[in-house]
Amino acid sequence: MLAFRRLRLAGLAALAVAVAGLTVAPAAGQPDKKADAKKAKSKIKITLPQEDAELMIEGKATKPTGVVREFETPEIDTGKLYEYTFSTTWKPNNYTTLTRTKTVEFKAGAEVVADLTKADPKAPDKAVIRWVPTPDDIVLEMIKLAKVSDADVVYEPGPGDGKVLIAAVKAGAKKAVGIEIDAKKAAEAAENVKKAKYEDQIKIIEGDALKDRDYGEASVVFLYMGNEFNNLLRPILEKQLKPGSRIVSHRFVLGDWAPDKTITVTGLDGDEYKLHIWTVKKPGEKTKDVPKKTETDKDKE
Repeated sequence: MLAFRRLRLAGLAALAVAVAGLTVAPAAGQPDKKADAKKAKSKIKITLPQEDAELMIEGKATKPTGVVREFETPEIDTGKLYEYTFSTTWKPNNYTTLTRTKTVEFKAGAEVVADLTKADPKAPDKAVIRWVPTPDDIVLEMIKLAKVSDADVVYEPGPGDGKVLIAAVKAGAKKAVGIEIDAKKAAEAAENVKKAKYEDQIKIIEGDALKDRDYGEASVVFLYMGNEFNNLLRPILEKQLKPGSRIVSHRFVLGDWAPDKTITVTGLDGDEYKLHIWTVKKPGEKTKDVPKKTETDKDKE
């Protein structure tokens, strides 16, 4: 079986076709080849989600820009298996930051191709969302749409200042949980919960709402996190939520999972707000898909 060797970076040259400063570290317990071993270079071709995306190779930043970026390794031993880990970070909009990682195995001399325009199921994307508050009156409309009652456990990824959770408990929810990745916002939310005297009913967790979180006890999930985040969260909710659980989102959708209902509400500020609700179906029941747009539909946009 071929031994793995990892190419460690000491620094990347700001060139389109060459990587400078690469050194080769043999796998643990594996001796280096003799000096007369056959060596070869490998070309690296990386495709990124967008032109200004940041790219790291083995934890080291690179300077080249563009959707397609090309590099070249130094001469490395043939007949051995190496691997690179590529990581890209980009902003598809002004409130979402996504990070995607992909590891590629290759032999010396073979081209290394990494397509980072598609998520790797083995390494799910990470998302960080800039917090934007939902107006208080729209929060109440979301709670009304979800029909929150004293039988409900409410969850909210990215609760920010915690006001949605507090409003849900005031409306009758027996318990509420918020998962906040920003330490300062988590502390702020916890302080607001304390001021509202709901510490026994509302729990604020500092952490990643997409990673190792169990939503199984939730009967209502409130969202205002962006389409990209919702797409990452959707399979988790579909797998973990019980039939009959409701998901209410301010503005953003859940991929091609069609809402059961969408309403437009005029806020006290005079602006219009779209709210969507989905109800988790029983096993065997199909969820509705958003109809695919025709060319005529696209022309109308």
